[in-house]
Amino acid sequence: MPTTLPQSNLPGLELLHRGKVRDVYALSDDRLLMVATDRLSAFDVVLPNPIPGKGEMLTQISNFWFGKTAHLLPNHLLDVPLAEVLPPGTDLALYEKRAVVTRRLKPVPVEAIARGYLIGSGWKDYRTTGSLCGIALPAGLQQAQQLPAPIFTPSTKAAVGDHDENVSYDVVVDTVGAELAGKVRDATLAIYQWAAAYAAERGIIIADTKFEFGTDASGKLYVMDEMLTPDSSRFWPADEYRVGISPPSYDKQFVRDYLETQDWNKTAPGPVIPDNVIAATAAKYAEALQRLAGIKLD
Repeated sequence: MPTTLPQSNLPGLELLHRGKVRDVYALSDDRLLMVATDRLSAFDVVLPNPIPGKGEMLTQISNFWFGKTAHLLPNHLLDVPLAEVLPPGTDLALYEKRAVVTRRLKPVPVEAIARGYLIGSGWKDYRTTGSLCGIALPAGLQQAQQLPAPIFTPSTKAAVGDHDENVSYDVVVDTVGAELAGKVRDATLAIYQWAAAYAAERGIIIADTKFEFGTDASGKLYVMDEMLTPDSSRFWPADEYRVGISPPSYDKQFVRDYLETQDWNKTAPGPVIPDNVIAATAAKYAEALQRLAGIKLD
C-alpha cells in the first residue's frame, strides 16, 4: 500500500527548503536529497490535509519521464541508492518511492511553461487581451481549443503562498540573459512536444505543462524538480475532450472545482478537503501513472 508523509523528518541532514510539495536536504559532494511529500497545493496555497501516496506517484511518474526524455536534455537525477544517504534508523520503505538523490544545481528563476491548448490562466488572459505572455493569438479561439502550435509562456517563480504571474519572453531574457532564455524556451517546447506525442498514443492529451531548470558550475542546463506530473501538467482523456468546456482531467481538478464552491479568498490557510474529493484525486493520479508509465500501485 502507498505510504503517507505530510512532512519529512530526517535528523542529521540539513533542510534547505520546504516547498509546496517537496522537502530538499543537502548532501555531500554537491548533491541533494529531494523528498516528495503528500502535501497538496491549489491556487498556490498548501492545503491542510494531504493525499496519501501522492508523493510516491509524483516521484515515479517524474522518474519515468526523466528517463524517457534524457535524449533531449539531461536531468538532475543521480544513480545513488537511498540507503546510502538516509540517516541511520530511517524507515526506508517510507522514502524509497518518494525520494531521489540529485545534482545540486543553480535554479533558473523562471517557471517554464509550454501550452498546446488554451485553458486555465492562459484562457483568462486571452479573453482579456487576445494574447498570452505577449504572444498574439488568432481571434475567436474557444476554451480548451488546440493552439496553432505549442507556445512558451513563462511565469514568475512565486514563494509559497504567493501567486505566479505570466510574463513575456522579454522578461525572461532580462532576467537570465538571451542565451539561457533561448535554451530554456527551446528545451521546454522540445520536451513538451515529444511527451505530448507519446501521451497521445496512450489516449491522453497533455494540454500544458511546467518545467523547472537548473545549471551546473559550467553553465550546463538540466531539467529538474518534477516532470510531466499531474501536479505540473493538465492531462485530459482524449475520448472526453471537447472544445468550449474545461475537459475532465487526470490531476487535482477535483480539488480546484471543490475549492471554487467554497467561500475562500485563495489565501492561506486553505479549507480542509473532504475525504471523497481526496480519494477521487488520488484515483486520478494513479490512473495517469498507469496509463502513461505503465506503473500500477501495489
